[in-house]
Amino acid sequence: MTQQLHKTIAVVNATGRQAASLIRVASALGYGVRAHTHTLKGVIAEELANLPNVTLLRGDLMNNPTFMDEIFKGTQLAFINTVSQAGDEVVIGRALADAAKRAGTIQHFVYSSMPDHSVHGPWPSPPMWACKFTVENYVRQLGIPATFVYAGIYNNNFTSLPYPLFQMELQPDGSFEWAAPFNPDVPLPWLDAEHDVGPALIQIFKDGPKKWNGHRIALTFETLSPIQVCAAFARALGRRVKYRRTSKIEVKVRIPDGYREQLEALEELFGRHEAPYFPQPEFNTPAAGSPKGLGPAGGKGAGAGMMQGPGGVVSQRVTDEARKLWQGWRDMEEYAREVFPVEEEANGLQWML
Repeated sequence: MTQQLHKTIAVVNATGRQAASLIRVASALGYGVRAHTHTLKGVIAEELANLPNVTLLRGDLMNNPTFMDEIFKGTQLAFINTVSQAGDEVVIGRALADAAKRAGTIQHFVYSSMPDHSVHGPWPSPPMWACKFTVENYVRQLGIPATFVYAGIYNNNFTSLPYPLFQMELQPDGSFEWAAPFNPDVPLPWLDAEHDVGPALIQIFKDGPKKWNGHRIALTFETLSPIQVCAAFARALGRRVKYRRTSKIEVKVRIPDGYREQLEALEELFGRHEAPYFPQPEFNTPAAGSPKGLGPAGGKGAGAGMMQGPGGVVSQRVTDEARKLWQGWRDMEEYAREVFPVEEEANGLQWML
């Protein structure tokens, strides 16, 4: 076993899709993992608890520096994905960064960030994203070796259950309809969080801060328009799948107040303003020496180059770095064919039968 495999990773929000993906891969490769979770109950927590080299630590993060010190104890690497449900995300994120610095052993701190669009244009600021950007800026000021990953939209968000923004609604004739405020022809960034986050993060840790310190990396393996997403689902499921653009995000179930504010900001951002999903300049300028065989849309064999998107040109850089980190990524059609029906059945639905 190499020295790299003896390192231990501190992970926060272990049962989330990003963190769970990392823990599964890290455990299989021989890394140690000290993983925070809010509960030891549930299918994911039970799965992770039974993996080799994984220690689950249950506790609240808000105003709990002693517990944070326990999470980072004896670790050399860290992956932090804060969530708003745990309390004030800015307070928690800053405290976690302080704890990582206090530990004195962290060689590479990777934080799952998101943009604050109000910094880059006359756009609203999605509250659940802006707080992550605030934490990112704090981490940068601490001087610890850090990298910031920006996850695209999860393929896994799609469900036929009546959840807002990504309901793939089953119609009486057996077809599906996706209704959302996105421009039907404008590309959006996508990734299969459970399948692809873990391998990509492991490669970032292997490359180390010498390559990635201070960098933002888009964890995005495809850029597909809503029309292209529906076409991928239609090919995978053998059913007609239609996209319908709406001015408002349809909310059919009770949602937390904070999430409602997020949805209202997304309506404005991507509906009325058609702002870029990732507005930072490094995601919207071509990377030097970008390979010509990996196109930004249409699956693994798509053509290369730039394509017109919201706010201008979408750079091939958005997918290039992620694809270099992990070549075995799962595209939307493969997700819709092999995973979507399984997740639907696990949710008690029977349309696939």
